Amino acid sequence: MGRGAQSLARVAVVVRAGAAPLWWLGLIAAAIGILLPGLTGRRIGLLAAAALFLVTAALVALVRRRRYTRFAADDVTTRAARADFLQDRRVTLRVWRRARRWWLLLAFLAAVGSSFVLPAAGGAVLAGAGAGLWAKALWVGRRERASETLLWIRTDWIAKGPVGAPVEGFHTTGIAAGDAAPGGARRRPR
Repeated sequence: MGRGAQSLARVAVVVRAGAAPLWWLGLIAAAIGILLPGLTGRRIGLLAAAALFLVTAALVALVRRRRYTRFAADDVTTRAARADFLQDRRVTLRVWRRARRWWLLLAFLAAVGSSFVLPAAGGAVLAGAGAGLWAKALWVGRRERASETLLWIRTDWIAKGPVGAPVEGFHTTGIAAGDAAPGGARRRPR
């Protein structure tokens, strides 16, 4: 990269990166949990799991929305420079998931372990977190479509999350930049 150039990753892709692993690990943990009677019994466990899924999904989808809105505001965003490198969607997903693979494994094991007390509840929390991240990515995508700009973040800031402490603001490009559609999904060929 040239002088002053930086690597940028899509905000929606970073948000969406944890959705699929959390969803599938949560479903597997919940399925394993259904097989275990637990201390409370299956019926209570499944009712608690359903409530925990809904609460977790709503909390994850709504938390930190103000920070996303503030960093996406016109006075905080900066236009991406010509020399900036736009990271591919696949690379962003792979880097995010590889950096957190042990945390995902520990969360899965904890969800399965919690099924001995409350069947399927831990898996429902993981799946709810995945659903909430997916809903948040869709919300970011709607904002991107409405403003006709894609939101990007420096790759060296991703470790603390897309709106973590080191983030000072988002970078923007036109709607056609990069290989991911608004919301972080794969761009479909027309």
